[in-house]
Amino acid sequence: MVWLIVSIGSVSGTVEECRGLTGDELELCEDANDVGTAIGAGLILGLWVAVDFILGLTYLIYRLAGRQPRT
Repeated sequence: MVWLIVSIGSVSGTVEECRGLTGDELELCEDANDVGTAIGAGLILGLWVAVDFILGLTYLIYRLAGRQPRT
């Protein structure tokens, strides 16, 4: 979660590549930066969900393998 917050928070303001641009070019550059940030945040969240799923499935298999059979 900290990784996600830090990555989103570090993009505020005008990025280095957009300095010196004006009008529509500046707006397009900032919008492209915002889209890149959203894609990066989505990838971080997707990775987080995938790891949680794998860990949960592994724990479930471990619990089922270690339980006593019914008599």
